[in-house]
Amino acid sequence: MMDFTQPHFAEPQWLWLATFGPVVLLVLQRYAAWARRRQLATLASPQFLADLTRSHSPAKRAFKSFLLLLAVAGLGLALARPQWGVQEFAAQELGEDIVFVVDCSRSMLAADVSPNRLERSKLAVMEFVRRHGRGRVGLIAFAGQAFLQCPLTFDYGAFEDALRALDDKTIMVPGTDIGRALDEAFRAMEKRDRRKIVVLLTDGEDLQGAGTRTAEALAKELVVVYTIGVGTAAGAEIRVINEQGQMELVRDARGEVVRSRLDETTLRAIAEATKGNYFPLGALGEGLAKVRLAMESGNGASGGAPTRKLGVDRFHVLVAAVLGLLVIESLVGTRRRSKV
Repeated sequence: MMDFTQPHFAEPQWLWLATFGPVVLLVLQRYAAWARRRQLATLASPQFLADLTRSHSPAKRAFKSFLLLLAVAGLGLALARPQWGVQEFAAQELGEDIVFVVDCSRSMLAADVSPNRLERSKLAVMEFVRRHGRGRVGLIAFAGQAFLQCPLTFDYGAFEDALRALDDKTIMVPGTDIGRALDEAFRAMEKRDRRKIVVLLTDGEDLQGAGTRTAEALAKELVVVYTIGVGTAAGAEIRVINEQGQMELVRDARGEVVRSRLDETTLRAIAEATKGNYFPLGALGEGLAKVRLAMESGNGASGGAPTRKLGVDRFHVLVAAVLGLLVIESLVGTRRRSKV
């Protein structure tokens, strides 16, 4: 039995066609009929025209015009996508939008995970999307500034191309501003009344210190941040390629070698502020697998629903009716039946 609950239009802006389309067509039909009469009047006298058009049926022509008016109105209603009935889908079946926020600062070149923090993060994200991707994915790169590298998309190939292109030169502004990165991730999301997933991959060295404050503000917008710690507590030196193409250690203003360490405290605070979770990335990227388990079990979900209710499209009913009207209109003639 067909479910007629919750009738509505998914694209109501097309209802203007169903309203004004028949009116415009009616005006055109009236004008065409007037123009025909005027042209015929220039060819013969009224008595002769009456004899010539004796077989013409005004009723049939009016009926054909009426069918065309109904067809135009039906077309406008079909474009408005009428929906009635409700169909439920599991959230896991449809997938959720996920924005990956990847740290591209110099500290991510530390090699305390192989081959280095940035490359290990890219490989882990790529494997996660290939194995578990069911919804849309987006990509934010950040250092001292943050930029959208790939908007939310189902095109995983384009996402992987953007991911492969990330390096320490993607963001020219030095530093690590996690707060700005989270703001950019929120702007990349649809502002719907449901939870929004952000996966932040960084070593946690938030030089601007705005990450936790921004996370607290985003929690009010139903944003859930899962933080992934990349690196180790012991840390490692940062090696970069100099202008001569040789590897050299990064040194501070006093000439001492800079050693970058994983800041788990900051990352835990950011995750807890949004009721998310913190996981270390691990040597093989197993931290992202734990994110998937946490998402599917609903841990840290703020306002997430286990199922989504979607209206059922019924526009095909109106499309079939429009086609039927057009077929009938073409079969109806404009002549009276001749009497034997």
